[in-house]
Amino acid sequence: MKPAPFRYHRPESLGEALALLAEFGADAKLIAGGQSLGPMMNMRLVQPAELIDLNALSGLDRIEERPEAVEIGALARHHAVASSAVVRRCCPLLAEAAQTIGHYAIRSRGTLGGSLAHADPAAQLPLVAATLGAEIAVVGPGGERRIAAREFFVSLMTTALAPDEILVAVRFPKAPPDERHAYLQFSRRQGDFALVAVAATLNSSELRVGIGGAEDKPIVLTDPVAGARPDPAAVARKARDAVNPGEDPRVPAVYRRELVEVLTRRALERCFSSN
Repeated sequence: MKPAPFRYHRPESLGEALALLAEFGADAKLIAGGQSLGPMMNMRLVQPAELIDLNALSGLDRIEERPEAVEIGALARHHAVASSAVVRRCCPLLAEAAQTIGHYAIRSRGTLGGSLAHADPAAQLPLVAATLGAEIAVVGPGGERRIAAREFFVSLMTTALAPDEILVAVRFPKAPPDERHAYLQFSRRQGDFALVAVAATLNSSELRVGIGGAEDKPIVLTDPVAGARPDPAAVARKARDAVNPGEDPRVPAVYRRELVEVLTRRALERCFSSN
């Protein structure tokens, strides 16, 4: 299929992009990598009258190390995130998860900002952003505001991003020196979205378990760690009981819960084995 007719715009500055959004309102859609929006337009699930291409905006693909965080521009491609030496050193969970996105062609075009704004609950980057406690920077007519990732994702493909705002960057906290991590997902085929994914981080003070695909947004469980080694089986059971998947004739809720339990246990075991 082909998309419905639309007008194409390629602004050269963030101000120009915001002005186009303000002018066209609900008739406009932003596009960067287009790996989600393109297929949806082809199937006419969405039919924007105005398409605003952000790829000419300079500086939004940067990956920069800050004293306590790594700041990544919204136009950074998945492959750049996965292969960045800074991300691998400072946020290894993010690099590992980004490497599993789709296939190489998708990773070469898809963007960090596009994935977060699309907010598919089975996608890797929303899950990692929520698990790590990332901060999302958006810009609108009133200037810039920063939103905690766990507040940014509202429900299925719904975020706290206002219609006249553009996501411009994400700040991921640096991993503590003693932190261990794991990312696991279960998909029907290589490159498919996960039926369930689990991201885990463990350091001397806290255990975090992020769960994607089980509900309409990422779920994050946290537990303080006071020198005791968490029991993977017990944590896995807690994770299983914490999720409430919807019923699906192809993937029953009980099956997703079992996947949550198994993947959580394996993620914790991987954290311990990496010590």
